[in-house]
Amino acid sequence: MKLVRLLANLGYGSRKQVAQLFREGAVTDASGEVLYADDKVEHADVRFEGEPLDPPQGMLLMLNKPTGYTCSRKDVGRLVYDLLPPRFGVRNPVLSTVGRLDRDTSGLLLFTDDGQLLHRIISPKSELGKVYEATLAEDLKGNEAEVFAAGTLMLEGETDPLEPASLEVLGPRHVRLTLTEGRYHQVRRMFAAVGNHVETLERTALGGLTLGGLEPGKWRLLTEEDIRAIFG
Repeated sequence: MKLVRLLANLGYGSRKQVAQLFREGAVTDASGEVLYADDKVEHADVRFEGEPLDPPQGMLLMLNKPTGYTCSRKDVGRLVYDLLPPRFGVRNPVLSTVGRLDRDTSGLLLFTDDGQLLHRIISPKSELGKVYEATLAEDLKGNEAEVFAAGTLMLEGETDPLEPASLEVLGPRHVRLTLTEGRYHQVRRMFAAVGNHVETLERTALGGLTLGGLEPGKWRLLTEEDIRAIFG
C-alpha cells in the first residue's frame, strides 16, 4: 500500500492533506530520515512527527468509559469517541465500539476496526463473562443470587428467560454480577424484576480482561496477550 493511502486510511488526513505532510517532512523512517510518498517502507518503520504510526487494521483498544457519554455516533451530547484522538474517528475501516454501555454505565469498553474480531467477542457462542459492579437503592432481600442463577428469570416485555447469571454480594447494597448475555439494559432490568433499582453500574471485566488500573476517561491499545486474555 502506498504511504499516502496508508496514512489517510489511519486518519492522519485526506490524501491531499497527507501528501502535504510528506512535503513538510513530517513523515520519516525510524532513523529520522525524511520519507517521500512513493517510498516503500514497512508500517512499523514509519514515523509521523517522530512517533510510530497507529496500528493497521485489526486495532483493538480499551477505554474506561466515564458516565455521561454515549456510544452511538448519532446521539447528541458527549460521545465516547470524543475521548479518543480525532484521527481514530476517520480511520478506514471505521473504528466501532464492541457492544455498548449506556450513558449512565461506566467501565470497560472496547473499540475495534476488525469486524471478525468484533463479532467473535459479542457472539453468544463465545459465552464471555461480562462482570459488573452495581450499587442498589435498597438492601438485598437475600434470594437474588438464587433467582439469577436459576435461568428462569423473565424480563418485562420478553418471552425468553435469561441465561443463568452469577451474583456475588459485596455488601447490603453492593454486588458483583457476571453475565454471559448482553440484552438491552440487562443488569438494570434484572434488579427491577426483583423489586430493586440500580443506582450506579460499572463494567469491570470482559472474559479474562480487566481494567487493570486504567483511569476513567483514559484508553490504551490492547496487545496480543490482552486479546488472548479476553478469550481465556
